[in-house]
Amino acid sequence: MKLLLFALLAALVLPPLASGGEPTLVSRDVPLSAGRTISATRAPDRFNLVGLHWQGAGTVQFRTRSASGRWSAWRAAAPEAEDRPDSGSRELVRRSGWRIGNPHWTGTSNAIKYRLSGRVRRLRAYFVWSPEERVPLRTTSLASSPPILRRLNWSANERIQRAAPSYARSLRFALVHHTAGSNSYTPAQSAAIVRGIQLYHVQGNGWNDIGYNFLVDKYGQVFEGRKGGSTRNVIGAHAEGFNTGSVGVSLIGNYGSSAISPKAAASLVQLLSWRLDVAHVDPGSTLTWSSGGNPRFPTGAPVFLRTISAHRDTGFTSCPGDALYRKLNALGGSVSVAGLPKLYAPAAAGSVGQRIRFTARLSAAIPWTVTVRDSAGAVVARGSGSSSSVNWTWDARKAARKSYSYTIEAGVAVRPAAGKIGGGKTTAPPPPPTQPPALIGDVKVLPATVTPNGDGVQDTTSVSYTLGLPALVTATLVDATGATVATLFSERREAGARSFRLTADSFPDGTYKLVLNAASDDGKQLSASATLVISRLLRALAAVPPVFSPNGDGRFDRVRLRFELLGPAMVKIRVLKAGASVTTLFSGELGTGAQGVSWDGAKSGGRLLDGRYQATVTVSDAAATVSQTVLFQSDTTAPRLRWLGGLRFSVDEPAAVTAVRGPARVTLKVERAGHFLLPRLAGRGSLQIRVEDAVGNVGQSLRVAIPR
Repeated sequence: MKLLLFALLAALVLPPLASGGEPTLVSRDVPLSAGRTISATRAPDRFNLVGLHWQGAGTVQFRTRSASGRWSAWRAAAPEAEDRPDSGSRELVRRSGWRIGNPHWTGTSNAIKYRLSGRVRRLRAYFVWSPEERVPLRTTSLASSPPILRRLNWSANERIQRAAPSYARSLRFALVHHTAGSNSYTPAQSAAIVRGIQLYHVQGNGWNDIGYNFLVDKYGQVFEGRKGGSTRNVIGAHAEGFNTGSVGVSLIGNYGSSAISPKAAASLVQLLSWRLDVAHVDPGSTLTWSSGGNPRFPTGAPVFLRTISAHRDTGFTSCPGDALYRKLNALGGSVSVAGLPKLYAPAAAGSVGQRIRFTARLSAAIPWTVTVRDSAGAVVARGSGSSSSVNWTWDARKAARKSYSYTIEAGVAVRPAAGKIGGGKTTAPPPPPTQPPALIGDVKVLPATVTPNGDGVQDTTSVSYTLGLPALVTATLVDATGATVATLFSERREAGARSFRLTADSFPDGTYKLVLNAASDDGKQLSASATLVISRLLRALAAVPPVFSPNGDGRFDRVRLRFELLGPAMVKIRVLKAGASVTTLFSGELGTGAQGVSWDGAKSGGRLLDGRYQATVTVSDAAATVSQTVLFQSDTTAPRLRWLGGLRFSVDEPAAVTAVRGPARVTLKVERAGHFLLPRLAGRGSLQIRVEDAVGNVGQSLRVAIPR
């Protein structure tokens, strides 16, 4: 393979750093010479983000020189072939024929060197200078969302946006990415990185806007990405063939070997929990998605995905890096138990003039109600129940042929689902508008119990309320004796839905009343309140291992529920499946410290069924009662291996496949269900192939005759 080395060095001294200002982009075509010659061209006097485009089948590496004169390590320009808009879109056509590298944050730099391998016909460098704005960034929180830096807050350049956003009919899954580039940045530089990525994606790549829907930095800051509304199904440009129907979340930095920080992990969990809940999607589920077409999966190919998947699951890419990819299952498990209870997959099947069936799933068995209203808001039908499955049919055969709205509700802690029926079709518009209160009302604290013990679970809570008129709002925290513990804020707020994030680190455990007093300009005053429980008693709940195999073979036969008590408490531990109780593992008093209860899957009534289970730990002391849940899975089913001819095989779940031919042996780790190709083995005789899943279930071996 030919190797061409050429360098670019800038000799000018960097001007002093400025504060603020818009990012700028400069593109330079790099002259290439035949053979092993060295070519040089000028770079801008300073840049802090660089992206490379090239033509040809070869690869490109680069390194940059910092303002202090130190050269970085060589970096791959990382042509993420599927990290782009969907095929056939105008966004993609604008740069057809070019291989597009990632935007790399380099920090303040003044020189660059390139190294090429293989055939590279043309090379173009895009240098971005994105200055840091030394002003505080204000965040916004929606109900149960993490604090989000809106586009206005991080100074997105709305003038360069090429087209209005496009929307998918529904959101079905999330894809996790990393941006690549340096992990060495300050909290204040994160916004500069996001501004630089937007400029490179639009003016360098020719895309309509920044490709990601959200970005999360290592300090836990969450940035709104592509324009169009953070609660709407905006189609991004982050995973070719899989942009429609997904939300793309990118961790700022490179996580090939670096571990994700605890703050970034906590924000990622809260962001995904909230955004999937808005779409009523179960984070712990799986789906088969039809590819929109990319080099790995042709158009129409069915692709098995977890609801929370990595970019590499959809294309030929290493994104989001090995370290983050290994952590993704654990993060997905945390998302599945965050913010419960929740409502999943609401649907209305049928039309007016027929029977209409309303269905949904709930994360636990709780009371639910389906309400049908006419266009004037009057209730025309209502059904209810108490279970983990919503299933109710409205006999609409005699109903007037017009449009109706419906809601599926399951208490104040569950986000309701809403939609319209009529004309033979069912849709899911935003919930019907409600009349605002005279001054203040609809106060909600979600979650109602906050556990500020640093384990990343329910450490903060979101308080939402509605103002009917502009007013001075004063928020106070009142303890069980009626004494005011603290005044949280006193600020003027405009009319409408309002919310704020409450951190309870400085308050002792106990049951409180959160009181909101509103005073309007005309002298009217009104107060509203909600209950808040603060308890640090229970922390660090986990199921180890998250998948166990209670089949008596001595491997992964038991799951252990681990948690820590910060004081003595009455404890009850229950196991549930699909909301129904399976067994009570423990009920009694435990002391302070680390605790653990093991379970071998034994239950009355026969063998434990495979599938997902939920353990609920409820602890009580004199101050409060707190419950937390953790998910785990039982798997006693051996993987199934099939021979498809030649060296092509398939498995029905991730597994380790070992092939033996004489003295030759190879073990292949198959990361996902589906087809795979076995390496060719030397030697004589047939191949003996054995398959085993992650919890030691061994499938039936195959012996096949394959020529050497």
